[in-house]
Amino acid sequence: MSFHEIRFPANLSFGSSGGPERLTEIVTLANGFEERNTPWADSRRRYDAGLGMRSLADLDALIAFFEARRGQLYGFRWKDWADYRSSGALDDVGISDQVIGTGDGATTEFQLVKTYVSGGSSYVRDISKPVAGSVVVGIDGVAMTEGTDFSVDAKTGVVTLVTAPSSGATVSAGFEFDVPVRFDTDGLQVSVASFNAGEIPNVPVVEVRL
Repeated sequence: MSFHEIRFPANLSFGSSGGPERLTEIVTLANGFEERNTPWADSRRRYDAGLGMRSLADLDALIAFFEARRGQLYGFRWKDWADYRSSGALDDVGISDQVIGTGDGATTEFQLVKTYVSGGSSYVRDISKPVAGSVVVGIDGVAMTEGTDFSVDAKTGVVTLVTAPSSGATVSAGFEFDVPVRFDTDGLQVSVASFNAGEIPNVPVVEVRL
């Protein structure tokens, strides 16, 4: 897949709206009960980048970024300000934020994940675009050193340990991350006069599966 490892300007995404969406197929039976199913195992996020535009300089940055991505052709990184850390919204990133695997004495590669828990249910989301330099890793609560004990592929979210954790050891991690997205349009409708009058352009952005 064509993807540029560059982040949409974070100051522009800060004012955007959006979040996760699901696809649920609902069939209402003759007796009034419902059958609900989904063909999607994972959610997909959508955003409107236009809401972050506050000045003509912002429009210039948007147009340049859009043209460099060739519209929908190339994907890019997006900072979702509502959900960009392994920790809670008010907490600092730490080595025990997310359990990413259990040692078996042989496996050295572990995919970064974030688990969302509510009541007795949970959803595990693969994190494929961690922010370089933000990842911290622990084994049974003991911090590892990046470059010495482990490395991270910022393009895939795979953590590689130098030494395989012993059987039963808990491998955990903390990190910041971006969402892989693309523009969901091949055309921008921008009017400077309308923008100055308070009209915000619609700039849809959608998550891509890698």
